[in-house]
Amino acid sequence: MKMYSNEEFEALLAQYDYSFKKGDIVKGVVCGFEADGAIIDIGSKCMAFAPNYEIVPDKKTKPESVLEKAQKYEFLITQDCDENGRFVVSYKKVYLAHAWAELLKIKEADETISVTITQQVKGGLIVDVSGIQGFIPQGQLYSKETATNVGDKINVRILTLDKAQNNLILSNKKVYDTNMAETRKNVFAQIEIGQIVKGEVVRITDFGAFVNIGGVDCLLPLSQISWKWVEHPTDLLTVGQEINVEIIDIDHDKQRISLSLKNTEPDPWIKAEAELHEGEVTNGIVTRIKAFGAFVEVLPGVEALLPQSALTELQNTNGKIVKAGDTIDTKIIKFNPKDKRISLGLPNDTV
Repeated sequence: MKMYSNEEFEALLAQYDYSFKKGDIVKGVVCGFEADGAIIDIGSKCMAFAPNYEIVPDKKTKPESVLEKAQKYEFLITQDCDENGRFVVSYKKVYLAHAWAELLKIKEADETISVTITQQVKGGLIVDVSGIQGFIPQGQLYSKETATNVGDKINVRILTLDKAQNNLILSNKKVYDTNMAETRKNVFAQIEIGQIVKGEVVRITDFGAFVNIGGVDCLLPLSQISWKWVEHPTDLLTVGQEINVEIIDIDHDKQRISLSLKNTEPDPWIKAEAELHEGEVTNGIVTRIKAFGAFVEVLPGVEALLPQSALTELQNTNGKIVKAGDTIDTKIIKFNPKDKRISLGLPNDTV
């Protein structure tokens, strides 16, 4: 074994020992783990120690799952070499610094990232973004497609990023809006009036239903659901139901599409024009009563109007009130197939 003089030994130590100090970022090799942290060799006379809280994001995570023994990582010196001959270092602070820098690049590029939901809170969701806690306000969630269970992953874009304030605000809705713009562009380029397409009922309202066609919600008005009288869309439709519909209107400026379900079925007025004639007595079912008269279904899907005066006379003659669902005999007084209108009277009326 070579023997070193005091001068040679001091020179050797000088080569090995760099002037590390608090605030320096150094590279170190993980030598092993203790109950409260990890031993790190940073190439100094003093070893370094990384407490668990400077390694893991939370108490549930084990240091061994973050740092691997014998592997080299970057650390920040948080305390100078103490009387025990070791520095205190942080892996988490370096990692988070890199993570914030990466998020800044992502925000500037307006890119989409995947995050993990860690907590549901009043007003939104808490998520984990590469070890950084982010917040998605309720108003920035696209509820129809967004999962909200802890552990679920969702795609977001960055709205606000402030490292100094540890503030990271995200939006899932912005991702959807961006994707939706491209989806709408593709759908509008492919459709045309008169085209029959398949869609899914996604929402029902008093005035109709919204049917999703290729990712775009389109309106199916109440009047276009059936040739028969429909009191409410739920009489014939349910959310999740798949139906074939005809595209009857496209508004490129307002990005709206209108649909018809009844147009996919035979027009009952064609049959009516062939079978019904003025002056004929016909038997029909009362579908609804209005202040101006009663609507009577004289053929499936074909309604005619019995005026209030004739309805009153019929009730006085029979001695009972006519209700929806009653079957009555009437006479066709006027028939306009072009406008799809039939006026009724009582069998004893003259044409």
